[in-house]
Amino acid sequence: MTADIGVRLREARLQRGMSLRSVAQAVGVSASLISQVETGKTQPSVSTLYALVNHLGVSMDELMGVVAPLADQGTTVSAAFGSTGAVEPAVQRGSENPVLEMENGVHWERLAVGEGGPADALLVSYDPGASSSIEGRLMRHSGVEYAYILEGEITLQLEFTTHVLHPGDSLQFDSVRPHMYSNNGDVVARGIWFVVGRRHQNQSMPSAAGADPSLARGSDARLTSAVDVLQAMDDLR
Repeated sequence: MTADIGVRLREARLQRGMSLRSVAQAVGVSASLISQVETGKTQPSVSTLYALVNHLGVSMDELMGVVAPLADQGTTVSAAFGSTGAVEPAVQRGSENPVLEMENGVHWERLAVGEGGPADALLVSYDPGASSSIEGRLMRHSGVEYAYILEGEITLQLEFTTHVLHPGDSLQFDSVRPHMYSNNGDVVARGIWFVVGRRHQNQSMPSAAGADPSLARGSDARLTSAVDVLQAMDDLR
């Protein structure tokens, strides 16, 4: 199930009363690129997508059109074991995974996450030559990042250090540290990612000046790049 992220990004922007020009200026890209993403003519890079969802205060579930099941739709364990209040873990079939196809051969599949859970859980794939930023710029965002490499080879540039990760290798770091992923190999690289804390950070962002406080979460400050946006978020902690 491929997510129509352009439509949802446009809806989020309009709900928050933000113009194409203001969002483009905030995340450091052109207004025409934002327009092309919203109309589905192109896909954003990972770094641009993170900048957009953080600036708009959008969760991955919202972006992928995932509606959490109602609590009373779950099957309680008490029916089988006599306990009360416990609900069986949700099961999400692989064919049901919402998918984000991004620019430059990066694919995200959203894994099962409970309603209000603290993490974005993703199956991430990088095609040969793919990178989280086609401009070669390091990205930063809120949260703590965990990953386990399943196959292929992923190169992580974390600040001034480069790490090459192979199957069985894992990583963990504070995502506000500048970083970039790339696949310099000749086969697809794939791994499981958990970004913990980004959801909570988005939910705690203040409303933008001049916008409906029930909708707007971004800052009205004049920011000129995605790094500025994410730095502003860090300052709110």
